[in-house]
Amino acid sequence: MTGPAGDARAEILGRIERALGARKVPAERDYAGIERPYLRRHHDEGVLELFAERVAHYRATVHRVTAADLPGALDAALTGSRYAIPADLPAAWLGAIPSGRLVPDPDTAELDALDGVLTGCAVAIAETGTIVLDHGPRQGRRALSLVPDRHLIVVTADQVVADVPEALERLDPARPLTFVSGPSATSDIELNRVEGVHGPRVLEVFLVAPEPAGGRVV
Repeated sequence: MTGPAGDARAEILGRIERALGARKVPAERDYAGIERPYLRRHHDEGVLELFAERVAHYRATVHRVTAADLPGALDAALTGSRYAIPADLPAAWLGAIPSGRLVPDPDTAELDALDGVLTGCAVAIAETGTIVLDHGPRQGRRALSLVPDRHLIVVTADQVVADVPEALERLDPARPLTFVSGPSATSDIELNRVEGVHGPRVLEVFLVAPEPAGGRVV
């Protein structure tokens, strides 16, 4: 920002910096000094089952699959013709999908014309049925998960934690974080639910567990 507005902003920030200078404490020390007497974990068993139940409650479709079944399950779920993917998705996930249906890292202008997107995630929270993307490996940039109308997310069993504090310990707060609990939805002034305003209207979750889990849970 330049000009008078930029000069005023610099002056205000400079005054704040000078006022804080003598007692400024590094953010890491502040963070470490916060007392956390609350219960950090509400569940010790059945975490995967709880996650599947909670995320389905938010109107997501949940597929419970083994790693061997994942490629076929993904192929069967792809409606329409073409899907965006992060370029670094594991080849083992995509083995049953014709390569012509996948568009690695499309530009923003192309995203709106695609039928959906397939990504991984950073962590999933059983207690809240929430999936978190930090847009690191297997997740692509943020626009990839917000523009297409249909989002397919692969969650592996080791990514599911019991509660929010455990999830936050795995995340870097400096990264862009996207929290997903079901399809994107909001309400108007009369509380009429509207889906798809801020992100995908359709969410399908592929929960990859080490053992057969008895098929689809919706």
